[in-house]
Parts: sequence; C-alpha cells; structure tokens
Amino acid sequence: MKKIILALLVVGACWGAPLQAQDWNDALLAEVQKAAEQGDAKAQYNLAVRYGRGQGVAQDAAQAVSWTRKAAEQGDVDAQFILGVMSEVAQDDTQALTWIRKAAEQGHAGAQFKLGIRYTNGRGVPQDDKQAVAWYRKAAEQGDAGAQFNLGVSYSKGQGVAQDYKQAYAWFHKAAKQDVAEAQAILGDMHTNGRGIPQDDKQAVAWYRKAAEQGDAGAQFNLGVMYFNGRGVPQDDKKAYVWFSVAAANGNANGAKNRDFAAKRLTPAALSEAQTLAGRYFEQYQPNPKGL
Repeated sequence: MKKIILALLVVGACWGAPLQAQDWNDALLAEVQKAAEQGDAKAQYNLAVRYGRGQGVAQDAAQAVSWTRKAAEQGDVDAQFILGVMSEVAQDDTQALTWIRKAAEQGHAGAQFKLGIRYTNGRGVPQDDKQAVAWYRKAAEQGDAGAQFNLGVSYSKGQGVAQDYKQAYAWFHKAAKQDVAEAQAILGDMHTNGRGIPQDDKQAVAWYRKAAEQGDAGAQFNLGVMYFNGRGVPQDDKKAYVWFSVAAANGNANGAKNRDFAAKRLTPAALSEAQTLAGRYFEQYQPNPKGL
C-alpha cells in the first residue's frame, strides 16, 4: 500500500477532468461521500479524485487510493485504469497488468495503449507484436495519439502486421495532427524520401518545422539541411546556421559540424545575427511534453 500511495503522488497529474465521474462533478462533497459509502462506484471514484487533488477536502493519498480501489473493484473503468497506472509506477507488474487489462477490455483507450506497449516489450506478458498491434489499433481508433504513433511504427517496420508505408503514413499523420512531435518529424522524412507518399520537399519542410518548433532536435537538424540545400524553401545559410545551432544545443550529434559549414558561408555581420537568432530559438523551441 505504501508503494501505491507513493505512486499516487507521482501520477497526481492523472487526476484530470476527463477522468472524473461526470454525474458527480457538481455535487456537494457530503452528497458524494454519502453515495460513495452506499456503494455508488462513480461517486467512489469522484471522491477518490477529490482526495487525490485536494479538491474541497484535505489532500489525502491513502483515501484516494482506498476509494479508487473500491470503485475499480465495482468495475469503474477510469478507476481501474488509474489503479493500473499507480501499480505500474509502484513496480507491481502483476496488479498493474490486472487492472490495465480490465480497463482495456472495457474500452479504455489509455489502458488499451498501455496493454499494447506491454505486449511490444514483453512486460508481464509474452512478447507478441500481433497482440500489441491489436491493442494499439483499438486505442488508435478511439483517437489515442500514442497508439496512433505506435501503430504507425508497427506498419513502418512490419512488426505484427505486414509492412505498409501508406498505412504507416496514415497513422503517423493522425498522431502528428495531435501534435506528437516525433510523428511530425517522421512525416517530414517520409515526404523527403517519398516513402508511402509522393516525394514533396515543401510538405517535408512544413512537417519538419512543426516538429522543430516543438523542440525535436532531429527535425531541427533536418530543417537546417533543407535551408542549407534550398530544398522546399529558398536557400538560406543564415536560417540553416540557426537550425543547426539549435539542433546541436538540443543534443543532435551532427548539428555542430553542419553549423560550422553554414558559418563559413556567412559574413561576420550575418553570422552575428544568426547567433543571436539561434539563442532566441533555443529558448523558444524546447522539447514539448506532448512529443513521444
């Protein structure tokens, strides 16, 4: 129990509005408490959320865990998912798998995604790419961005499904539209290379830019390449220098070398301007937590 309580503190951000029992959101605490004690699963989970967030009541992790478990044992899907996540963080794989599977089988997209990851990694279950794909698909079709991305990876690599770059592109595109930076960067690569989609440098630049502005170092580097070579954009050594610099500062191994190549093409005045802009971009375009 102590590990679960500590895990609750770690996953406290999970107590978000979408997970609350909608029937009880506007009810008084006393009403929720009474219904929870009478066995109403939605009220029990709502009470757990309130204790977890300290909403109208003193924050109490033990009470939050207790009421989450009561609701989960009655079949509340959100409670089952959260209990699975807490068990996972507490490194109790047996309990984590039990509750995540229960929630997944009830159609919870987040749980389906997590179950897919477990099959991909063989964590608590035999490694099985076909099962992973099946669960990713269920979650992806409900709009889960992580599952959409992983399904794209599965199609791209031919893991658990026949390799199909067109399908890979379709699922990466869905994830990219939900601001998954890594998916946006991959779309840039696919457009650059004409893989699964007609080759199109302008589209490549557009997707690299979206990912770069979310702090993806690989996309920042590739955007620099496009400016350096004038592909999809007018050739611009200053902008190439800027993006190579930002990529290097964010850990891209090739960024510094290519930055130096770009620097040799710039006048001292242009180089000074590029360095100033690179510093500004580095502060502005840091990794986005929504990226995977």
